[in-house]
Amino acid sequence: MKHLELLAPAKNLQQGKSAINYGADAVYVGAPMFSARASVGVSVDDIAELVQFAHRYNAKVFSALNTILFDDELEKAQQIIHQLYNVGVDALIIQDMGILEMDLPPISLHASTQANNRDLAHIQFLEKVGFDRVILARELDLKTIQTIHQNTTIGLEAFVHGALCVCYSGQCYMSFEATKRSANRGECAQFCRLPYTLKDENGKLIFRDKHLLSPKDLNLSNRLKELIDAGITSFKIEGRLKDETYIKNVVSYYRNALDKIISQRSDCKKSSFGSTEISFIPNLEKSFNRGFTDYFLNGKPTSLCSMDTPKSKGEYLGKISKIEKHYFEIDNKTVQFQNGDGLCFLNKDNVFTGLNINKIEDSKIFPNQFNGLTIGTTIYRNFDTAFEKQVKNDASIRQMKVEISIQETDEHLELSGMLENGLQHSKSIPKSNERANDLQKNIETIRKQLEKSGGTIFNVSLKFPEKSGISGYYPISVLNQLRREFLDELLEINGRQRRDTRPCVSTHPVYPQKSLTYKHNVSNRLAKQFYQKCGVQTIEPAFELNPKPNADLMVTKYCLNHELSRCQKNGTDCKSAPTTLITSNNEYTLHFDCENCEMIIKRA
Repeated sequence: MKHLELLAPAKNLQQGKSAINYGADAVYVGAPMFSARASVGVSVDDIAELVQFAHRYNAKVFSALNTILFDDELEKAQQIIHQLYNVGVDALIIQDMGILEMDLPPISLHASTQANNRDLAHIQFLEKVGFDRVILARELDLKTIQTIHQNTTIGLEAFVHGALCVCYSGQCYMSFEATKRSANRGECAQFCRLPYTLKDENGKLIFRDKHLLSPKDLNLSNRLKELIDAGITSFKIEGRLKDETYIKNVVSYYRNALDKIISQRSDCKKSSFGSTEISFIPNLEKSFNRGFTDYFLNGKPTSLCSMDTPKSKGEYLGKISKIEKHYFEIDNKTVQFQNGDGLCFLNKDNVFTGLNINKIEDSKIFPNQFNGLTIGTTIYRNFDTAFEKQVKNDASIRQMKVEISIQETDEHLELSGMLENGLQHSKSIPKSNERANDLQKNIETIRKQLEKSGGTIFNVSLKFPEKSGISGYYPISVLNQLRREFLDELLEINGRQRRDTRPCVSTHPVYPQKSLTYKHNVSNRLAKQFYQKCGVQTIEPAFELNPKPNADLMVTKYCLNHELSRCQKNGTDCKSAPTTLITSNNEYTLHFDCENCEMIIKRA
């Protein structure tokens, strides 16, 4: 049986609760310090509250402590790990192998995608070390994922939605080299989202001010079955910097998609309990996106890049069919607009820009400005006022089904309940000495009061015995108190979720390599000690400790020669002199490793 997990981001306590409410089986949240999103660390107290909330549904909370650490940070990191374990965190997401040399509590460990988990030998090593799960590199195709699954028993997690790093995760040094803001320290300056000018080896201009390293966003919502068959059991949504409407919408969409698959397969099961009835129809195009791609899942595609803008395009609407002095129209008459909607487009000057709608009259759209609109311009909507309001105002509560049986004995009125996760609980009160005048009305009153569960996490259904022997009269206040106490006790018992634990690391398997370069991100004495125990003989310090001249600042599976149809496979010699990439005061050269089908970026 495959227990499938929908894993959602949480930048704070409220969004973590929303992610659980709208269907996540687990959430990942930044530790108070040392998270790969330094701006969204969460306090231990808030994480403790989130854990308590999640465990009601048998959902889990993973904490990301996935930056590389310096020597003077090791003690503080160890303290935080123990604090997280003590408040019930289910797993720790890490990149720095120095953590394995610490005095750790028996907490489950997940290898962050920052650990560069893209080859079988490395993942087999992590399994031998004691990791329970690896978060796979986004660049892997289905065949590679399947090979890893067939040759390991470790849990496999894959990103299925959200923003993409153009560089292999954990291997980007462009930000630090230019600004001293390290991506491996949670402070990425996002050089991949900047506009660049591209020249060929002869200095000829190819593009000016285009976002040549900015990928579209990942969307594998239609590929979930294939991922399950390849061995993925945890499906991860990116977005710890996104807002709450993004979380509600995207999580709901993937919850529905996974539930549909689970309903059709006997070998798959949801890994948490409860469900949510929402008032809106989830739509991925209505949340932040730069256009969608399934990346390298089926090999190397073209059109991976969102060259016109690093901002959200939203949903495609149609093309401009008419322009008058104060309004315009589009060729899609089925679209419903509202005042305040945000539209965006590539204008006549080839600049991606936008406008807001001031007024709608039938099919006439009156904007706050025209910004270079022309007939035939393709229009997108990146802010749907009505949808945003509907999602924001939806306050659905995730509920668990509980079946309660009621019976009256000679001495007691007894409730016996069973949750959908199999948990059982009973409670009784003394039998009433007062007989009900109308037995049928009495049963109706009891049902009405005991099935009330609004505002709680329970969806109660009451079952009477075939031959109801409930003859006693019970005041409404007594029935309400019985219901409240029964559900409170059930809630408390249900929250006592056992965590997966792991033994402390006691072995150091041989690492597949004898020499480590700066790309292994060894930034402290414990990480060096760990690798030495694993048989590594030569270890370069991390780039952040010793920036190397002429270093590979990015190594990417994304290739501009391929994107621009200049690859060898199209008859072009991409081993010729490197092209030049320029942004602001920074100039870089592009090198092409055609044997490994990778692009390398260096400082010019």
